[in-house]
Amino acid sequence: MSTGSARALVLRNARQLEPTTFDLPELGEDDGILRIEACGLCGTDHEQWSGHIGAAYAYIPGHEIVGVIDAVGPKAAERWKVSVGDRVAVEVFLSCRTCAACLAGQYRRCVKHGVRHFYGFISSDEAPGLWGGYATHLYLHPDALVLPVPAGLDPVVATAFNPLGAGIRWGVTVPNLQPGEVVAVLGPGIRGLAVAAAAKAAGASFVAMTGLGPRDLPRLELAAMFGVDLAIDVATTDPVRALRAAGFRGADVVVDVTAKAPAAFAQAIRLATTGGRVVLAGTRGAGESTPGFDPDHIVYKELTVQGALGVDYPAYEEALRLLGSKRFPFEQLPRETVGLDGAEELIARLAGEKEGAVPVHGVVVPND
Repeated sequence: MSTGSARALVLRNARQLEPTTFDLPELGEDDGILRIEACGLCGTDHEQWSGHIGAAYAYIPGHEIVGVIDAVGPKAAERWKVSVGDRVAVEVFLSCRTCAACLAGQYRRCVKHGVRHFYGFISSDEAPGLWGGYATHLYLHPDALVLPVPAGLDPVVATAFNPLGAGIRWGVTVPNLQPGEVVAVLGPGIRGLAVAAAAKAAGASFVAMTGLGPRDLPRLELAAMFGVDLAIDVATTDPVRALRAAGFRGADVVVDVTAKAPAAFAQAIRLATTGGRVVLAGTRGAGESTPGFDPDHIVYKELTVQGALGVDYPAYEEALRLLGSKRFPFEQLPRETVGLDGAEELIARLAGEKEGAVPVHGVVVPND
């Protein structure tokens, strides 16, 4: 017996989001229902919509989810330490909490769920179907992980917990950033700005950021508010020379968050100082070459190059704390919010398939 209904957008095929109604499930002792207040958008969203990230099933996209506990079983409430009415952020991945990977804190590799069974990418045919953020409600599985949102933090702004968590993990945790080090961030989108803020909050002495051309210039102009000391348009300026002109032989840590920008990797290697660490958190694009890349520089400089995929619970916790502190003005990001009826048009603009303004931060507010 259902307890009501929810509205959602189901991705049936590439570029086809279909309004769909789902019954809300009757809960047991160990699960819950979230009333979704906001769902942030990122590159994954428009790559799913355009078919670059495909699935053999229909599903509700959306994984940067913030909402209010609408109903919860007693065991789940005790485990998550929540009550009805509490505002929480939802971790993307599920964790069985019992396999070796989960016990080691690597729950992205959970043997039960893994990297293809996470919020925003689960078949809508899997009961109860409400597995994504483009919906009025989300099913909280017993294996879900939720985080409390600081009091007074607007839920739309709170969706930045996901990119800021990424910034903390990619810019601080993975490269083991030390106070006083120099950081270079490639890409001025919300994740690049988040890396910069995270690095400065962790004690980086100097942060440089690169962008490319007219689309990135407004974002580079925002960068100083997020801890960036030097913003560089690589369309007109050599970033290595710019960093040297600022008094540095190179960056101790370089974080590349660009997407489908093959030349950026070569710039990352050139920007790194001897003994530096390069973190690759953006994808190049399948089959793309890397123009200008000379692997000998990795040898000569004795660089460490590491890929980074996803975030983890501790990074999300720190992200929500940093958002709550309001040290950096994430509430001032150029942002566009839409209801379910406007989601597809905004995603098409983010994908570059429709003309119009592209906000730094896009958010779906499904109950609008």
